[in-house]
Amino acid sequence: MKIIISPAKSLDFETKATTSLYSEPRFLDKSEKLNKKLRTLSKKKISELMKISDDLAMLNYERNQEWELPFTLENAKQAIYAFTGEVFRGVDVVTLPEIKVPILQDKLRVLSGLYGLLKPLDLIQPYRLEMGTRLKVGRADNLYKFWDDQLANSLNEELDNDELLINLASSEYFKAVPKKVLKVPMITPVFKDFKNGQYKTIMTYAKKARGLMVRYIIENDVETLEELKGFNVDGYGFSEEMSTKTDLVFTR
Repeated sequence: MKIIISPAKSLDFETKATTSLYSEPRFLDKSEKLNKKLRTLSKKKISELMKISDDLAMLNYERNQEWELPFTLENAKQAIYAFTGEVFRGVDVVTLPEIKVPILQDKLRVLSGLYGLLKPLDLIQPYRLEMGTRLKVGRADNLYKFWDDQLANSLNEELDNDELLINLASSEYFKAVPKKVLKVPMITPVFKDFKNGQYKTIMTYAKKARGLMVRYIIENDVETLEELKGFNVDGYGFSEEMSTKTDLVFTR
C-alpha cells in the first residue's frame, strides 16, 4: 500500500526532529531548477503570483534566496517533522512508536510543488510553492506541466500491480498524478460530517481525518480495502451506501 497526501503551507523548522534518520528527495535536480526560477522573482511578483501578503512575500523571497544544496541535518529537516497543519497534526509523527517510522517511510508519499514527491524522512528546506501556482518554467506554463507524468511514473515504479494507492491528497495536488498514467486504481477516502440535516465535507475536519487515517493505516498494518474500511477514529465510520468502488465515504 502507498498513500499520497498534500503538504502544508505551515512549517516548523525551529523544533528539532525526534530522529536523526533521513533520506534525500528523489527530484532534487528538478527542485533546484524551480528554485533558480523562484530566485529571480521580486517580492512584489511573489505576492502577486501566490496571492499572499507583503510580509509573507518577504519571508518567501528570503527563503528562495537562502535555499541551497546539499541538504544536511544542519540546514534542512525531515519533511514529516517540518510540515504542520491539520493533516500532519492527525499523523502526529512525534508520538508514533519508533518501530513504525520505517513503515511510514515505506508507505507515505507527500506531493509537493517544489519537491515533487517526498518520502517522510526526505530532507527539505523552507519554501512555499503550491501545486496550483501558475509558475512558468522553461516550456512549462505551470507546475502540472512542469511535473507532467513524472510523479505518477515514480509511484508506478514503487507499486506492485495489485497494490493499493490511497489518495488522501487535496484535488489541487492529486491532479499532479494523472489517473490515466497510474497502473493501479486510485482509492479516495472521503470524510463527511452531519450538519444542518445533511452530510457534507467540512474541510478543516476532513484534513485532520486524512492525517488520522494515515496514522490508522501505519499503526494497524492495514494492507487491504476491507481493513481500510475498518477506520473508526474520532467518531468516523464507513458508509457502504454512500461509497463507490473508488470513493470510500466515512461519516460521523
